[in-house]
Amino acid sequence: MVITAPINTALRAIAMLFFVVVVAACSRTPDAMPTGVGNLGPGGGAPGSQQEFLVTVGDRVFFTTDSSALTTEAMATLDKQAAWLNQYQNYRIMIEGHADERGTREYNIALGARRASVVVNYLVSKGVNGQRITSQSFGKERPVAICNDISCWSQNRRAVTVVQ
Repeated sequence: MVITAPINTALRAIAMLFFVVVVAACSRTPDAMPTGVGNLGPGGGAPGSQQEFLVTVGDRVFFTTDSSALTTEAMATLDKQAAWLNQYQNYRIMIEGHADERGTREYNIALGARRASVVVNYLVSKGVNGQRITSQSFGKERPVAICNDISCWSQNRRAVTVVQ
């Protein structure tokens, strides 16, 4: 038994060393972890990518009830969209017009079309080539929020710029 004690102690030491090496190999420091979307850094997306447009520019503007007039905030977003689209002219875009669920289907299709048209006209006025832009109204058919409350309705009254 005297001979087996040093062997057991050595095996335990080797097992402990192996465990420490495995744990150290599997761990990473926070600085070594990739950040952002697709490991492209914080903010997401390579310059000129659809992801960059979504994250840094913004793809949607919102409207007040029963209106297709652009708000100050909407114009600021559309100014950023126009600058990005004028810089990256290889993309076509679709402007989707949406409405909340109040009102008839026909009324909301027309309202969504007016909202999309206002956005198209604004982008064209800022130098975006109209040949690159199409538009479509979805009316109340594609809500992003569903409830019978102003918090949902306000999210659904929108125009979305889809980069293609």
